[in-house]
Amino acid sequence: MATVILIGLLFILAFLRVPIAICLGISSVIALWLSGFSVDTVVQKMFTGVNSTTLMAIPGFVFAGLIMAKGGISKYLINCIQAWIGHVKGGLSVVTVITCMIFAAISGSSPATAAAIGSVMIPMMLNAGYDKRYSMGLVATAGTLGILIPPSIPLILYGSVAEESTGKLFSAGILPGIFLGGVLIVYAVIVARRKNYGGDEKTPLSKRWKPSIKAVWGLLMPVLILGSIYGGIVTPTEASFLAVLYALIVSVFIYRELNWKSFYKIVLESINTTSMIFLIIASALVFAMFLTTEQIPQMFASWVSESGLNKWTFLLVVNVLFFILGMFLEPTAIILITLPIFLPILQTLDINVIHFAIIMVVNMELGMITPPVGLNLFVVTGVMKEKVENVIRGVVPFFGLFVIVLVIIILFPSLSLYLTK
Repeated sequence: MATVILIGLLFILAFLRVPIAICLGISSVIALWLSGFSVDTVVQKMFTGVNSTTLMAIPGFVFAGLIMAKGGISKYLINCIQAWIGHVKGGLSVVTVITCMIFAAISGSSPATAAAIGSVMIPMMLNAGYDKRYSMGLVATAGTLGILIPPSIPLILYGSVAEESTGKLFSAGILPGIFLGGVLIVYAVIVARRKNYGGDEKTPLSKRWKPSIKAVWGLLMPVLILGSIYGGIVTPTEASFLAVLYALIVSVFIYRELNWKSFYKIVLESINTTSMIFLIIASALVFAMFLTTEQIPQMFASWVSESGLNKWTFLLVVNVLFFILGMFLEPTAIILITLPIFLPILQTLDINVIHFAIIMVVNMELGMITPPVGLNLFVVTGVMKEKVENVIRGVVPFFGLFVIVLVIIILFPSLSLYLTK
């Protein structure tokens, strides 16, 4: 009975467009209360759940990404890459993808990547004669790399729930992220040749070194973050705040593009984003507590075993489920709601937990550009002051690319697991 009430409340609140964190929190608390739990126990679970050293990496990477976007680092990265390849056929679209990949290696957030790169690159592509819908779709799609290429906020959450090494999960995301970025670059070049999208005027070799030297500080940032993690010098949590310190030093003392007024806005935006994520985490933990109490994960695992579902059938069903959930929920909620249910099944079907993390994140990337609530769609809409329908039309051609990449990642686990050995 409590389960029926929980599901019913969840759907009613979601239909009324109540934020997902509130939907999960209210429905889970009521269901647990009906099951005999005191409210004090539920509140304690919420606080102890977010009191995690691993999760502290989230505000660090969010803050670092915002400083990078507003402090000039992303701007100079774009100028550097544009100076070298901006003149080739489809050069600006290639610049867009490469810059998104570099920014992804710092921010850990898809919306932040799309906003930072889109605000600069979309107007540049439009001035060069690119189709507006295509330009918006490319930025929205390339921006999703922010949650696949490490550091990745969803992978941090996955590691926390599955009790897996965040460093190994980060390593697993590198090759699939580069592969997806490469596929987007190839597609961008093909489209440019077919539609005759040119680039800027060729920058003389003598004038390429100045923007390159200027961008060195930004290029060193992912090296500093990932190198310190994989070198065993710092933990991912420590690396996130090292990134904040580095971004502040570069933005304030080297580029000198960050003042107190803009810093205040960055702090507010960082607090809002982090608060939203942690509220979802706390609510989802209460939801997971109810699932555990009712033994739903164990029941689901038993059903899979008894129904005779093999590994491939299970993955097919799960990918369809992730696609549907991605249309309505953000990655944080999907991980925290579904992963506790799937973990027992992964062991039963001999599916590698780290490989499954990458499958899950790629599905979430697709969800970031899938209506009705794909976050990157609304980020690009806000940046360009454009109708969301036009952005959706722009991302449609990229759906097929995502499906192809997802199938390859599923069929070839070594692509995800090679660097984790």
